[in-house]
Amino acid sequence: MILTARISIVGPADEPEDYLADSLGAIFPDDVTNSHGSPDQSLLYTSPYLPKPLEVQVADPVETKDRLLFSHYLWNASLLLAELVEAGSLEGAVVEPEVGVFQDMLAKEGGGGEEDGAAGQSQSQKSRVSVQDFDVRGKSTLEVGAGTGLPSMLAALLGASEVTAVDYPTPLVIDTLRKNVKFNTRPEFSPSGSVTPHVQVDGHAWGELDTPFALENKHKFDRLFVCDCLWMPYQHANLQRSIAWFMKEGPESRAWVVAGFHSGRDKMSGFFEQEALRSVGLEVEHIWERDCEGIERPWSPDRGAEDPGVRKRWLTVGILRRIH
Repeated sequence: MILTARISIVGPADEPEDYLADSLGAIFPDDVTNSHGSPDQSLLYTSPYLPKPLEVQVADPVETKDRLLFSHYLWNASLLLAELVEAGSLEGAVVEPEVGVFQDMLAKEGGGGEEDGAAGQSQSQKSRVSVQDFDVRGKSTLEVGAGTGLPSMLAALLGASEVTAVDYPTPLVIDTLRKNVKFNTRPEFSPSGSVTPHVQVDGHAWGELDTPFALENKHKFDRLFVCDCLWMPYQHANLQRSIAWFMKEGPESRAWVVAGFHSGRDKMSGFFEQEALRSVGLEVEHIWERDCEGIERPWSPDRGAEDPGVRKRWLTVGILRRIH
């Protein structure tokens, strides 16, 4: 099943362009929409494991500074992480194909040695990644650059002990995020009929660690969600600092970083460079690429010239941990 199959649109398509955009996937099966939403239409996230679809709103940016944040879309990175969180936290839920298949493929190919450039990870990964690794039950979670907050909403519905979602502190973005979280984190949306008792929405600008929110939440979270936040190379260092600041100390904490290549691989790949992460006490535990149909392959910081239409079908999934 294609990644975007869980998303549908509710509301009028007022312009001919809207009808065309909604139909592209049927007209051109190889074309994949990687961002979803418009201010006058709601998005429904429908899962076979949730009792009701979640209704997601996107912001309606008027000012240029708000549009440039690109928080007024639901991106495929959030769809993938939401699906992984769901599969990891619910008995019987699955992601097909299973994550981690590429590692078996590498073993058969006899891959080994250090990855050149980003991550500095062995080509034959330390252990297989499975959906169980994305279990949030009993864990505190923080989503940075949350946008619509979909992965956080799943975490709140599936047993996380505490859920916090933050984005850039501009009223338009925070208000939309807060409305989404409040509407969808209710017992009737949860398979168990209960939700996380502590769900918070706040503002945070990456790298600004002297604010009341940052000071109150230093080293607090077991799991960090980072979805499609790597398209600004000049913000990589600030984002790395924030992840390290909020991640709980100890060997069990993790950050799950999922990002698309739609802005160009060269713009986002530097985030995973070994020395940059090491400077804030982090390292890559696992990293791979997955397309919208579940095909997986090893991560590469440079694949040469990539067709934009093919490139936007792919996402990278990175798991960060503290150096120990």
